[in-house]
Amino acid sequence: MRYAVLGTGEVGRTLGGRLVELGHEVTLGSRTKDNPLAREWATAEAGRAHAGTFAEAAAAAEVVINAVGGRVALEALGAAGAEHLDGKIVVDVSNPLAFEDGEPRLDPVESDSVGERIQQAFPHARVVKTLNTVDVQVMVAPGRVPGEHNVFVCGEDTGAKQQVTALLAEFGWPARRVLDLGGIRSARAVEMYLPLWLALSQRFGNADFNIEVRRPG
Repeated sequence: MRYAVLGTGEVGRTLGGRLVELGHEVTLGSRTKDNPLAREWATAEAGRAHAGTFAEAAAAAEVVINAVGGRVALEALGAAGAEHLDGKIVVDVSNPLAFEDGEPRLDPVESDSVGERIQQAFPHARVVKTLNTVDVQVMVAPGRVPGEHNVFVCGEDTGAKQQVTALLAEFGWPARRVLDLGGIRSARAVEMYLPLWLALSQRFGNADFNIEVRRPG
């Protein structure tokens, strides 16, 4: 499978690296063709790893992963080009987080979400929100945390969610632990989880944790 991973931060490089390890071809996209982090990553991964602009990465891909910050997601995807997203799965792992006066703030929040804004801006893309409720190391190696803890998916396209669930299985998330929350509107709920995640991370002193949803029977 050919993936575009948009974003050269830790999330983008980690997801891209794991996809390469799994045998996929990955282009790490950035704003400029000569981004040093992207070029260094591609050189280190070698073989199936490439670097390019957002547009070059999306054009070459079958699946696009948005790994830039939530507040700049629309800008990055706009640079990738709607024509390179049409009909494709766009996996959004971002959170709309910024620190203002030293305090974490979400925008949008409650009545909107990044996931919804992406779907609205690119109506022909098949947007799936997932993985934004765990640390990037747990994203690609859920075994770091013991137990039957969960990850979530939401989006309007059932087939796209099934494909993303299969990708999550490659990362180590069995289907029984992937909870489908329905349409993309549920992105509001998982994005609003971030303040609790930050508080737990501060409490534990690390990010190797997750939540497990239990039901009777």
